[in-house]
Amino acid sequence: MAAYGVISTFVLILTLCGAQEKSSTEEFDVRPGGLQHSFTSKLDDYSCTFTYASQGGTNEKWHMSVGLSDDNQHFSCSIWRPQGKSYLFFTEFKAEITGGKIEFSEAYSQTSSGGGSDVKLKRSEYDVTDNVVSHRPGSFSSALCKLVVVARSEHDEL
Repeated sequence: MAAYGVISTFVLILTLCGAQEKSSTEEFDVRPGGLQHSFTSKLDDYSCTFTYASQGGTNEKWHMSVGLSDDNQHFSCSIWRPQGKSYLFFTEFKAEITGGKIEFSEAYSQTSSGGGSDVKLKRSEYDVTDNVVSHRPGSFSSALCKLVVVARSEHDEL
């Protein structure tokens, strides 16, 4: 159910920005062990790189979806765990966008009550710059199950 919510959010964002013309979704492993790992997905002149470090449990399958609006003015990147709740303890995370300036971002945790619904992280838990969404050391609660970023193209159409 959580994956459906992410995909619905992703489609809604692209619909608001223009009809979805180009998109791709890739699966990758989020690995515990405390070491920093990265996964990158590219689409045309844009890329999204998710960098993280986590502890506990075993590898988890995660997805990254990237999409480009039909007018090529908005690029979206969604990173999430299709099974919903992650059992990993994230010590850090960062999503970096190339080719655009971030206009919207939202990071999610999940409820601990077993209800399965995603909960937005507090804005005090992460920072957003023109190209990066990242955890805020000392404030991040170490729980992450979804990250959504939308950027506007840096290229001006003539």
